[in-house]
Amino acid sequence: MTARSAVCECAAEASSNGKMSQRMKLSMACVRVTYSYMGSDGIALPVDSFDQPAWKTALSWLGAVIVAVLFLASGIWKATDPTGWAVKLAQAKFPQDLSVAGAIVLGILETTAGVLVIVPRFRRWGAWLAGGLLIAFMVYIGFYYNELRGQDCSCFPWLKRTVGPMFFVGDGLMLAAAYVAGRWSQQVRSKLGAFLIVAAVSVFALVSYGAEQAKETGTKAPDNVVADGKPYSLQRGKIFIYFFDPECMHCLEAGRKLAKLNWGDTRVLGVPSRMPQFAENFMRMTAMNSPVSTEWALLNKTFSIKGTPGGVALENGHEKAQLTQFEGSEPDATLLRLGFIR
Repeated sequence: MTARSAVCECAAEASSNGKMSQRMKLSMACVRVTYSYMGSDGIALPVDSFDQPAWKTALSWLGAVIVAVLFLASGIWKATDPTGWAVKLAQAKFPQDLSVAGAIVLGILETTAGVLVIVPRFRRWGAWLAGGLLIAFMVYIGFYYNELRGQDCSCFPWLKRTVGPMFFVGDGLMLAAAYVAGRWSQQVRSKLGAFLIVAAVSVFALVSYGAEQAKETGTKAPDNVVADGKPYSLQRGKIFIYFFDPECMHCLEAGRKLAKLNWGDTRVLGVPSRMPQFAENFMRMTAMNSPVSTEWALLNKTFSIKGTPGGVALENGHEKAQLTQFEGSEPDATLLRLGFIR
């Protein structure tokens, strides 16, 4: 039975009764019922039409736009720079061996949530996904709060955030926006469309990761930089460039770890990403005792450093690998495989 035939039958039944009031009631009741799809047995299944006050629709749209902008910005950032985000996740106590995969998965989930929530027919699922992610973030940060307090936790390119009370306030407001977006949205009817969006976002993230990996090796280094006030060639032999922030505790721990390695004939060069006036003291504290260059801008432009601590392995003037992991068995395992340490 189609929606049209159902309404006609109701009207016909009312007309045969001969009573105007009853006919009007039946007609109005029938018009309020619609049929959205055919069941497997050929019978049309009724679904209540989606109707609500304009202010609820407006609030739903407002919440959806806020969530979409924030989650698309954060998700696309992770999906297009998974190795850089892997560094941030490892610094946030996420298992280092899973940090790259974790960054890719988070990028896919956040981007999917942003796309779904802005599409009215998928908004409810997008709001649920965004809300679930926000709750998971708050629980995770709460669990490691004492260790992560004061640490950078910026998820958006234009907004700097640190772990502290305001982190939970901000995520709480985003959770409220997700609730408003989903609370007054229609039920999801087309699962296939939502799954196609997930598939498309996943392909985008994986292709972005593959393209990033393909660009990370073979880059030619500048011929020379200035280190300790003298020209320093980057074109001969094996060189490991260590990028660090002098005020970063992770960088200090990583530097002390590097100082204990047997570098053989590999030269090590330190490059501060900021506050170069503290670089020499930093190197003494790590016991690396390596020359220091302040040409961060040039080297960052050349190699697109993912974050600090970070490193680039050069051989005869060309990049062999960029290192972003400095916990557990790394970077020892990678450096040993490349032949940069003994």
